[in-house]
Amino acid sequence: MDYTTLGRTGLRVSVAGLGCGGNSRIGLGTGLSESESVALVREALDLGVNFIDTAEAYGTEHIVGQAVETVPRDSVVISTKCLIRRGDGLRSGADVVGALEDSLRRLRTDHVDVFHLHAVTPAAYGHALGELAPALLREKEKGKLRHLGVTETGPHDPKQEMLQRAVHDPCWEVMMLAFHMMNQGARRQIFPHTLDKGIGTLLMFVVRNIFSVPGLLAQTVKDLVADGRLPARFGDTDAPLDFLLHAGGASSLTDAAYRFARHEPGANVVLFGTGNRAHLRTNIESILKPPLPATDVKMLYEWFGALHGVGLDLPGRVQAKA
Repeated sequence: MDYTTLGRTGLRVSVAGLGCGGNSRIGLGTGLSESESVALVREALDLGVNFIDTAEAYGTEHIVGQAVETVPRDSVVISTKCLIRRGDGLRSGADVVGALEDSLRRLRTDHVDVFHLHAVTPAAYGHALGELAPALLREKEKGKLRHLGVTETGPHDPKQEMLQRAVHDPCWEVMMLAFHMMNQGARRQIFPHTLDKGIGTLLMFVVRNIFSVPGLLAQTVKDLVADGRLPARFGDTDAPLDFLLHAGGASSLTDAAYRFARHEPGANVVLFGTGNRAHLRTNIESILKPPLPATDVKMLYEWFGALHGVGLDLPGRVQAKA
């Protein structure tokens, strides 16, 4: 495993981070029992993964708690999150402190390393900054969280407007953001600031349905051509990213996606989800491989660098296409 420092937090973290949400939810979403999901987390730990990200909304905090209780607490970095909305309204500072306490109980720990406000929209950012962050910073002083983070909601904020504001507020030490081969906006508007200010970055949506559901990539590209967002030539093929698959290049689109994100300047941790052991190992292997060939990366930058809001589907929302 390779390790890096998560921004100015000083946390030493694996570059491959186990994400416990998405479609798989560490196997709970694909039919695994709770004990099998616990075993999967423990296998990730055995493979050197020390960064685990979960959330109250994922329903997997209790799985993480069971999995890590057998290892020294300082050997694993736990990240979790609470949504800032409840029903039709925004949560209060007391509500998010209560959510933190609930997360600690489910995780079977007295502190989390990173606690995020989850899926913050541009409209709700002022509330998150003005009311919720101060409440959580008081809990940080008590030792219940070590570092405060914020996560965007990619599908509802495709231009990353919330994070473009948040990078200028010093309370946030970690940010979770959407980034992949065809959604590269963070290269221009987020990473330069996180690098400058020492904000740790967690990359989500690196591999999503667009790269794994048969037919979806081709259809997405044809739709982008029809909308005038890509040149017409991209609509003439059903395999628009196959130029990445060659000797010396990527072995699959998933392999390409992980390697592209992993080696992007400004990326700290690439989050991946999994529901089985083989998938776990394959994902880690890709994240640990060398960068894609420079000529391939250059083409990805030139051809798709201006796109935003592409391939940011929510879990379970996209079906396979013929």
